[in-house]
Amino acid sequence: MKLTENIFTITSSEKFETIAVEVFQYQYKNVKVYREFCDLLNVIPSEIKRIEDIPFLPIQFFKSHQILAKNLSSEIIFTSSGTTGSITSKHYVSDLQLYKKSFTEAFKIQFENIEDYTILALLPSYLEREGSSLVYMVDELIKQSKNPNSGFYLNNTSALIEKLDFLEKTNQKTILLGVSYALLDLIEVKRFRLKNTIIMETGGMKGRRKEMIKEELHTILKQGFGVSKIYSEYGMTELLSQAYSKGNGIFTCPPWMKILTRDTEDSLSIIKNKTGGINVIDLANIYSCSFIATQDLGKVYTNGSFEVIGRFDDSDIRGCNLMVF
Repeated sequence: MKLTENIFTITSSEKFETIAVEVFQYQYKNVKVYREFCDLLNVIPSEIKRIEDIPFLPIQFFKSHQILAKNLSSEIIFTSSGTTGSITSKHYVSDLQLYKKSFTEAFKIQFENIEDYTILALLPSYLEREGSSLVYMVDELIKQSKNPNSGFYLNNTSALIEKLDFLEKTNQKTILLGVSYALLDLIEVKRFRLKNTIIMETGGMKGRRKEMIKEELHTILKQGFGVSKIYSEYGMTELLSQAYSKGNGIFTCPPWMKILTRDTEDSLSIIKNKTGGINVIDLANIYSCSFIATQDLGKVYTNGSFEVIGRFDDSDIRGCNLMVF
């Protein structure tokens, strides 16, 4: 499909908008749930000319519907983490190569050559269940690093500490990607003074610890690991692309991904220069839905970078009565 080839050649906002409108037209025609959602909003496809005209599907639909273009089957089904008894999101991915290309290219944009790094993963809550898109991504990046020291760590804190100490002593560039609560657990066992290691947090507390604001979390992690900044990864089960922050809490997207914000009182609005609900355009998500209204709160800056402020609950969402269909 020509559209999938064009997605990773975007070099300007004009080209992004052109391809986004083309993807909308494709998904309106081929993704039944998204088409029905647009029809309930009385959207006329021929009148969609700009990004601001495109409706964003509430992310909760991934919990209640199979969102997949017609005549396609899924190569893999990614599922979200959830508390016991809760309904999890399911992302039916029909083209794993698209996912691999998206996360590989996004990683290269941020960190250049993957083979320059040892990649360590501390993702216990993800490894303890099946269907994690994050584990799939990190496993593939570990393979691409071609480094025998790269790998996952689960319930073996002492081995991870030994590995970090070894990599520091041998001056090897390292990325430790960990779920927030597990990184906090690690620095309670040992405090570090790391000079060659990037600490990257993702995924929050997963019910294992009390939630805290990013600034507080990063302050504790910086002190515990002896680093000047904490990196972050922003991704989710329902997406095939990720944004990264290099330590200031400000995320940047790869060229085929864009963040907009909406008024929390009006799910169909687009606002600028103030905090609102985060809407994600992920053009790599071409065979499900590229236009997703998340439950995250954030602020987008004039250069397209964004900050994640927090989350809001279902009870706080206004204008989403269309969820009943």
